[in-house]
Amino acid sequence: MRVGVPKEIKNHEYRVGLTPAAVRELTARGHEVFVETKAGDAIDLTDELYMKAGAKILPAAAEVFDVADMIVKVKEPQAVEIAMLKKGQTLFTYLHLAPDPDQTKGLIASGAVCIAYETVTDPHGGLPLLAPMSEVAGRMSIQAGAHCLERAQGGRGLLLGGVPGVSAAKVVVLGGGVVGTNAARMAMGLEAHVIVLDVSLKRLKELDEQFGSQLHTLYSTMDTIESEIVTADLVVGGVLLPGAEAPKLITEKMVREMKKGSVIVDVAIDQGGCAETSHPTTHADPTYMVHDVVHYCVANMPGAVARTSTFALNNATLPFTLALANMGADAAMKADAHLRAGLNVYKGALTYKAVADAQHLPFESAEKVLGL
Repeated sequence: MRVGVPKEIKNHEYRVGLTPAAVRELTARGHEVFVETKAGDAIDLTDELYMKAGAKILPAAAEVFDVADMIVKVKEPQAVEIAMLKKGQTLFTYLHLAPDPDQTKGLIASGAVCIAYETVTDPHGGLPLLAPMSEVAGRMSIQAGAHCLERAQGGRGLLLGGVPGVSAAKVVVLGGGVVGTNAARMAMGLEAHVIVLDVSLKRLKELDEQFGSQLHTLYSTMDTIESEIVTADLVVGGVLLPGAEAPKLITEKMVREMKKGSVIVDVAIDQGGCAETSHPTTHADPTYMVHDVVHYCVANMPGAVARTSTFALNNATLPFTLALANMGADAAMKADAHLRAGLNVYKGALTYKAVADAQHLPFESAEKVLGL
């Protein structure tokens, strides 16, 4: 198979779809890999490293899209990239379609086979291709939130962990999944006062057993969210409904009642955000104020630590990339129900129900379109 890796073009996105090591695994199995020049330059993955691994370097994205049977990316395709997709071509990347009807329509119209990292599953009910970036984003949420709490950034002027004789900041984490767990770990490491809310008593028990008395857990209800949000210094939104729009757990009324200079880091922004006042921002302009509350809503947070993120992501995606290349997309998805769960768009059909429900579009199951 001919595999293409274009340079990412989203604002301040420096990750790359395949590392040289991943390229070598593909070329060793007889596949051809075409990488756009300077695709990994920003993280010191040079054209020379890719050529040494067996890749062919092409001067422009258009040439990569033109020659490849499968495109491997990191972020959702931008409009100019969607226009380059070909009928029947496979696209393997993050999509986050539920809050993005324009992208959905574009991918449907392209006739491509679009497999989303974030909805591929594993035997344990997890999301193995989302998890590494959720780990990064969860850890970064505290880093970003601590910075936003500085007075010069519009925050309350608080040091997250306080100092002897001065109270630590209160950090409220919505969701005890991968994002929430990593956010809590980092916040506790900085000696903040940390509370995690979740609707799963099982998960809250696991967190309690993992972190002990250092972490406080609460069952998530509207009353609990409201009472905790309005007294928080930093709120991390780490809620997830796989493939669907994030629920709006933080209302504008709650934001209005929050302390002046408090901070919301909405990690769920890729799926539309969990605050009514959230909208996507970029690394170039990451924050804005609503009701005197700092909002950090960067939609590609792990892109800021692009080298760490690229290697972490490739560790997770490589087995699936190899399966798609070795077998072809249809056969690979027929053979693996977990990879099949990643299918969002198939040759003009929308195949992920949560996206169809969010956008009120017709839906066909992956099994139906693949003839299973």
